[in-house]
Amino acid sequence: MAERVESSKPCRRDFIVQAAGAFAAVGGAVALWPFVDQMNPHRGTPPPPVTDVDLAPIQPGQSITVLWRGAPIFIRNRTREEVQEARGVPLSQLLDPLARNEALPARTPADDRNRSIEGHENWLVVVGVCTHLGCMLKSSEQAGRRDSEEAWFCPCHAARFDVSGRVRGGPARTNLPVPRYQFLSPTKLRIG
Repeated sequence: MAERVESSKPCRRDFIVQAAGAFAAVGGAVALWPFVDQMNPHRGTPPPPVTDVDLAPIQPGQSITVLWRGAPIFIRNRTREEVQEARGVPLSQLLDPLARNEALPARTPADDRNRSIEGHENWLVVVGVCTHLGCMLKSSEQAGRRDSEEAWFCPCHAARFDVSGRVRGGPARTNLPVPRYQFLSPTKLRIG
């Protein structure tokens, strides 16, 4: 009986098996790539923007409007009287009991303390679009009126928002949203 001796040299069959396996692996990766690539953000989508605002020129009682993500953001330097007035409103008088502050849990009450940052109570930052139908709001000063319950109003549908951005009348039923923001310094604000 002849003994069979195994050769340690690779043969042609080993090469063909390895080449076929490599070809299948590369082919599988090429076939899966469109599925993986479609999970990336669209190339035309800009990165999430942040907006830095210099607060130094804004006097107490003044508001400015800046654009962030294509939406107007109202930034108001409230006077002490306006802050006291906003904090004195009982929650039972509000149409919307929720703060609508992106930095706080969804069910947080609409108390003025939950719509501003502690230590910076005089600064109010809200999205300046009516929550009824998305109209651009106007400040009461622009219209030559000043009512304790009206800092901004919707010229289209007469929705009214107080100095804390809370809905006080008209067809709107939700408070103006408070975007995420932080103070980089006492006179510099970053939205986003």
